[in-house]
Amino acid sequence: MLKQNLSPDLLALGHTHRLAALRSYEILDTPRESAFDDITRMASIICGTPIASITLIDAERQWFKSEIGLGKSQTPISASICAHVVLENDVLVIPDISVDPRFGGNPLYTGNPDLKFYAGAPITTADGVTLGTMCVLDTVSRSLTREQIDVLRALARQVMMQLELRKLLRASEQTSDYRARMLASAAHDLRQPLFVASLSVQSLLQEAAPHQLKRLTLADGGLETIKKGFNRMLVAASGQASFTLAEMGSTDLGDALEFIYANFLPLAERRDVGLRVLRTRLRVYSDAIQLEALIGNLVANAVKYTEAGGRVVVGCRRHANHVALHVIDTGIGMASESVDALFDAFRQGDVRSEGLGLGLWIVKRTAEALGISIQVRSVPEKGTHFILSIPLEASTEASSEPVIQIN
Repeated sequence: MLKQNLSPDLLALGHTHRLAALRSYEILDTPRESAFDDITRMASIICGTPIASITLIDAERQWFKSEIGLGKSQTPISASICAHVVLENDVLVIPDISVDPRFGGNPLYTGNPDLKFYAGAPITTADGVTLGTMCVLDTVSRSLTREQIDVLRALARQVMMQLELRKLLRASEQTSDYRARMLASAAHDLRQPLFVASLSVQSLLQEAAPHQLKRLTLADGGLETIKKGFNRMLVAASGQASFTLAEMGSTDLGDALEFIYANFLPLAERRDVGLRVLRTRLRVYSDAIQLEALIGNLVANAVKYTEAGGRVVVGCRRHANHVALHVIDTGIGMASESVDALFDAFRQGDVRSEGLGLGLWIVKRTAEALGISIQVRSVPEKGTHFILSIPLEASTEASSEPVIQIN
C-alpha cells in the first residue's frame, strides 16, 4: 500500500532509539563512495528521473550519502519529504508536490529546481528501524509503474545491505583478521555483480518468449541460491571461529612475481600501460598464496590508476633481514591526506572508480597477518610508490638485486 495522506510529527524523528541505530552505522558525513553512487544512478535510470538520492534522516537534517541532480549534501529536516517516509515506513509517491498541502509552500520544492514529483522507499533495518530513503524526484508531474516501485524498494534494500556490510566489517575486524578478509573479499567480488545479474534476469523474465522462460527461470533460481549461500557465509564470517596462516614458510618470491606478471599483463595491455616485473632469486618467509594475493592487489591497483601510455614497475631489493618489494606507477597519484586514509575500508584513490574501495583494505589486513609492513609515497599527477618489507628467509644467500627506479 502506498501512503499518500500522512500527517507525521517530525519531532518523533529525534527518537533516541532511531538515532542510536542510525549512528551505529557510522555513515553520516562520510565521503562519497562508488557503491552508493552506483545504486543512486540505477534508481535515476530505471525510474527515468533527473534527480535521485540516498537520504539519511538525522535529528535536525536530512543528509545525502549519494545524490544526482540536487547539488547539495544536506537540507533542514523541515524541508524533508523523506521524513514522512521514515515515520510511516512505506513507499510514498507524490505525483505533484505543488498541489500537495503538506509541501506546496516549502521553499525547497517551490524554488530552483522547481520540483514536482517525488517517490521514496524506506531504508529499514532488520528490526524495523527506518534510517532514511532511496528516493527519486522530477521537475514535472508524473507517476511510476508498479515495476519501477518494486525496483525502488529493491534498491533501498541494497543500501541497507551495504550499511550492514560496513557494520559487520568493523565488528569482524575486532575479532578475526581472516573473517574480515573473507567478508571484504566476498563483498568486493560478488555483491555488486550478483545484484546486477539478478536484476537483469528478472527484467528479461518479464519480456521473455515462452521458449526462453524455462532457462531464465532456472537462472533466476540459481542466482537466488547463490544469494542465500552468500548470506550464510556472512553469518559464518561473523562467528567465533579462528584462523591462522598454516602455510607460512620458505617462499620463492621469483615464482610469485612471475605468476603476477602472467596474470596482469593482459589487463595492462588492454589499458595500454607498460608492465615490467623484474626477476629475482630471493626467497622470503611468507605464505605463497596470500603473498601473491597481496602483491596482485597492489599491481591491479597500479594498473587501474595509470593512464594509457604510463608504466608500472615491480621489483625488489635485499636488505639485512627483509626484502623491500617495490610497486611503482606513473599514475594519477594522490595528496598526502588521501595517503593517510588509503588503507581504510571503502576508501578509493578516485571516487569515480568501480568497486567498493576494499582492495587496499584487504592488502593491509593481509600484510598484517604476514608480518609485512607497507610504506606509501605518492605525488598528485606523478604516481604512487608502494614498498613492502617482507621477512627474508633465514637461509637466503646474499645476491645482487637491482635498485628500482623510474626516471
